[in-house]
This record gives sequence, structure tokens and C-alpha cells, in this order.
Amino acid sequence: MLEKFDVFPDGTLVHACELRAGGAVARVLSWGATLQDYRVAGIDHGLVLGGETLDSYLGQMRYFGAIVGPVANRIAKGRMQINGELFDLDKNENGCTTLHSGCAGFSDRNWTFTQVSEDACELTLEHPDGLGGFPGNIVATAVYRLTASGALEIEITGRSDADMYFSPAFHGYWNLSGQTDLSDHMLTVLADTYLPVDAEQIPLGSPEPVAGTAFDYRQPRHVGTVLDHNFCLDASHAPMQTACRLEASGIVLEVQTNQPGVQVYNGRHIDTAPVNGHFGTPYGPCSGLAIEPQFWPDTPNQPSFPCSFLKAGDTFVSRARFEVSDLR
Repeated sequence: MLEKFDVFPDGTLVHACELRAGGAVARVLSWGATLQDYRVAGIDHGLVLGGETLDSYLGQMRYFGAIVGPVANRIAKGRMQINGELFDLDKNENGCTTLHSGCAGFSDRNWTFTQVSEDACELTLEHPDGLGGFPGNIVATAVYRLTASGALEIEITGRSDADMYFSPAFHGYWNLSGQTDLSDHMLTVLADTYLPVDAEQIPLGSPEPVAGTAFDYRQPRHVGTVLDHNFCLDASHAPMQTACRLEASGIVLEVQTNQPGVQVYNGRHIDTAPVNGHFGTPYGPCSGLAIEPQFWPDTPNQPSFPCSFLKAGDTFVSRARFEVSDLR
């Protein structure tokens, strides 16, 4: 059932929808198709970071739990070429790169709830040609679903009337223990290679082995203080594969996806003060871990990477499953 979450000065309503199944509760907002909260039976705190007002998502909690796109992550120099035509995009990160499709991407728009049931909801967004510099009239859909076991499934689809690059992603921050940071969290990423990046977080080139580096998470280890990288998954395990596991205080999160990569960011730049989050205090550095199943960063400018090119009229489909187990 839909309810009012907040309202813009012009009277536009932002709606909220609460889903229940398998002892789990998820709350989804129309703004950014955002997962505001996710709770599992037997655990006395929320598992994703989120805010209580629209202002928090317009400010310090931008991207928290949102669907980002049309192209998630970074595009070098805010440029991409399609069929020989150069497109200049909104350079919203230090005037150099395009991050999550600029200042008018999917996460900065009010979606529409088109279907709602007890355990699932569907939201739709029309993204007009030229917005943020991206070609084509895009229709995007996000479906949130709770399974009988309480797992959270997210499906993102999209279609455009023009050829384009298209690779949206879910951008949730996870904190399993309810503590102020991730110091008690252990991370496993099932990837043999990752993408080294330059000072602007743009991939330097081909994937490199994680072996012998600080990014070898093939066995559980502490999250660490410097982590904002794409891990390259083994496409032979399609259509769904386990990308990573996160564990803290006996609570385990397993993430599965059909995407070729997963961006993992330790949230070291988070600072929501003076705005409080679900824990009743502002979120600080490393208070949540972003786990983003997606295509690799800067794919429009990296011809050797898995291709996120979407032909006009074709349909893109991204699936992710987040399952929590309480082993305490």
C-alpha cells in the first residue's frame, strides 16, 4: 500500500511503499526508486543506511539506496561516442568525470509506482532524450521483491528509442552489525581480478590479478580503509552467480547477480552530519559498504570491457539478490 513520504515545494508527492514477506520488511521510496530501509526478523536494526526525510536524500544521503543510471559509476572526461557521434555529458564530479549519469540521473528523479503488492513493487521512470547529455527516450523499470525466505531481489530493466550505453545499478550501503563503522565486518569477493584506477577513479586498463594486492578478498578479510573498486566476475557462471559475502556479528549477507562486475566502496567519504540516519545519529566515514552489481566503470570508453551497448528497441535486464542469514 502506498503512503505519503514527503512533498516537494511545488506539491509533488514522494511516495513510500512497505513490502513484507518471510519475516522481512523493505521500504521503498519513489524518489530515486530508493530502498530506504530493509529489516529481517530477529535482527533489531536496519541493514541498509537511509534517511527519514526527503531533504536527507537531496543532500547528504544522495545515492543512498537509489537506482543510479542510465550509466552507473564513472565515465572518463564526461564523454562517450556512439555510432561515430561524440556525446558530452554532465560532468558532475570535480568538473572532470560523469558520476552516476550526472545531476539529473535516475537517482535524482521521482519515479512512479506502477504495481504494488504485499511482497513486491514496480516503479517506472521516463528519462527524456538529451537529459544529462544521454541520447534517446528511455523507459526504465525497477522491481523490488521479497522472497518467502525474506531475501531481497532487485530487477532493473530499460529500453530506449536510440542506440546508447545503458548500465544502471542499485547503490545501497550495508551495515550488518548496527555499529558506527565497518571495523567488525569481514568481506569476501569471489573474483580473481579487479580494475586498478587512476586519481579520478577511472580504470587504467585491463583487469589485474587480485593475488598479492590489498584487493585480494577471495578469503574473508576486514573491509579495509581504501576500497572503491570494480571486481571482475566470471561470466561463465551466468545467469546468476555469487559475487560477494559480508559478515558481522554472526549476520551474513550473500549477494548474487547476473552482471559482469561488482563495485565495492567502503564509504570512507560518508558524512551526513547534522542529518541523522536510522541509528539516530549522523552517519560517518565507513559507516556502510556500498555493494553495486553492475557493468564495469567507463565501459563506453573501454572497448575491451564487457559491452553495455544497448541497441534501440532492445531491453536491458539486471538482476541482483541480497540474502541475509542470522548465524548467531
